[in-house]
Amino acid sequence: MELRIDATDLPGRSCAPGPAFPGATGIHVTVQRRGRPDELLGLQPGDAPSATWTLACTPVRTPQGIDLRGPHLQGGPHARFVHLAWGTVDAAGRFAVFRRAKLMLDAVDPRTVEAAVASGLLVARLGLTDGRGNPLCAAVRPPAVTWSAG
Repeated sequence: MELRIDATDLPGRSCAPGPAFPGATGIHVTVQRRGRPDELLGLQPGDAPSATWTLACTPVRTPQGIDLRGPHLQGGPHARFVHLAWGTVDAAGRFAVFRRAKLMLDAVDPRTVEAAVASGLLVARLGLTDGRGNPLCAAVRPPAVTWSAG
């Protein structure tokens, strides 16, 4: 099964300082791998018109429902999430994280998960700029993200 993240409305390559945000330049976004935070999937510039990541995952039926597992899914059983990591890229190409968004899988309706298992694809659609014009962070649940089966 695959989990596809379709993101739009990226905040740009620089953001000014503000409340609870230090400001940054050279902004990029990526998906971090569980247990290997330096292994980045699909590093995208913060001014891209959109970004898409496709992650492999395995649905496992448990007494509590379907638990999605995979190399890019963080957290424990039935509390999984995807880390969208925001960072800066310096002249040497080094990525330094300054903020993360947790795309919470426990917020997906169980009927949508069942339909995704049947189709082989779960899709998340979201914008990546918060209300202040900064990179989206914190736990992301509906209505900030829309989930559907492919």
